[in-house]
Amino acid sequence: MSERRHEISLLVNGIPHKLEVPGRRLLSDALRHDLGLTGTHVGCEHGVCGACTVLVGGVPMRACLLLAVSMDGESITTVEGLAAPDGTLSPVQQAFRDCHGLQCGFCTPGFLTTITAGLQDTPAPSQEQAREMIGGNLCRCTGYQNIVASVLRAAELTAERTAEHTAERTAAGELG
Repeated sequence: MSERRHEISLLVNGIPHKLEVPGRRLLSDALRHDLGLTGTHVGCEHGVCGACTVLVGGVPMRACLLLAVSMDGESITTVEGLAAPDGTLSPVQQAFRDCHGLQCGFCTPGFLTTITAGLQDTPAPSQEQAREMIGGNLCRCTGYQNIVASVLRAAELTAERTAEHTAERTAAGELG
């Protein structure tokens, strides 16, 4: 007996996709198996570890707890979508590289998406706020010191890039 399939549309990392998925297909499986975006890792399959975190409309959510059919029409950003189109690392990715926050790398995609969203809400976090920001993600390598340092460095890089962009636009006469 075959399972009924549902047609859904997803905007993933700015690219529109039409998929036909079974009703029980998890978003994490749709991203990994149907779209080939294997950056979204599945760790615990219970939403505890955070390795599968993606941004849905800019909000961090556990892809292993979401049915793909419930995401029909949504805009999703995976870890693959964080870098610029020219390959320039996002401030969070660069900070992880600079501060050795990568560890073994399994949990890294979830941390990167979580921190990206967290810095939108708290652009200049204290060390305590940085710890709270990553409190829902687990690193089995226990490299939290470097990850917290990465959050703080990502905030600095974001501020630097914003200042540079503003200066360039001002010099070009785009800003008053």
